[in-house]
Amino acid sequence: MQKLGLIAGGGGLPVEIARHCERSGRPLFVIRLKGFAGDSLADYAGAEVGLAELGKCLKALKRAGCRSICLAGNVARPDFASLMPDLRGLTLLPKVAAAARRGDDAMLRVLIGEFEKEGFAVEGAHEVMDDLSLPAGLLGACAPAVDDLADAHRALEVARAIGRLDVGQAAVVAHGLVLAVEAQEGTDAMLARVADLPAHLRGRAGAGAGVLAKAPKPIQETRVDLPTIGLATVQGVARAGLAGIVGEAGRLLVLDREATIATADELGVFILGVEPPPAS
Repeated sequence: MQKLGLIAGGGGLPVEIARHCERSGRPLFVIRLKGFAGDSLADYAGAEVGLAELGKCLKALKRAGCRSICLAGNVARPDFASLMPDLRGLTLLPKVAAAARRGDDAMLRVLIGEFEKEGFAVEGAHEVMDDLSLPAGLLGACAPAVDDLADAHRALEVARAIGRLDVGQAAVVAHGLVLAVEAQEGTDAMLARVADLPAHLRGRAGAGAGVLAKAPKPIQETRVDLPTIGLATVQGVARAGLAGIVGEAGRLLVLDREATIATADELGVFILGVEPPPAS
């Protein structure tokens, strides 16, 4: 198997990928992004690299013998003026900053292009771990009611609409009303806002109403930044009084799958995968 260079931000996804490589015997080298990658990755062979130290990153990957890379984990958009680039990063920084003004996806495409120019194959997290993505149908024991299915359809429409504008990946709909859309604050903060709304707009514990939808942006480079759910998402949905979660099959990553399903079943939250729309 080709040695994988895992460029790791925060959250559980990079850890799951690293553990998967360990279990499957795939050689791994971890680039830990300063200020983002967690301590749980410190024991893996690798290097710590700043966001703008592209030259250092490329040299480390090549020296380690990596031929493929995977970008995974949470990375907040930086203050470009405060970055400390190396020479290669300094050359690329104006291009990245210009692309960032068009949205996160444009910025990620520029970065991916640089790695591909250097001869690296770019693998999505769902390609490294083929059991990571949401399947079609129900994931767990809870099922949506008829009204929930209508909310799920509407929430997916809204999530895809804001995705076309490169705004975010998630939306919440209850009783046909749009309660929230995700922007830079992220899904957990969005769900916390929903939990603070008047109870008649959503559901309550034991009688959930409303659905969180997460969908990739139609313009999205699916090898990076696919939407994810996990334990925190399920718990946030339950605290907000929502009935469930819907996503596109094969295009939503489910972290810590067994625990996430068990928690969803315990809290009465359904998780539903639907077929993505045909490519236009």
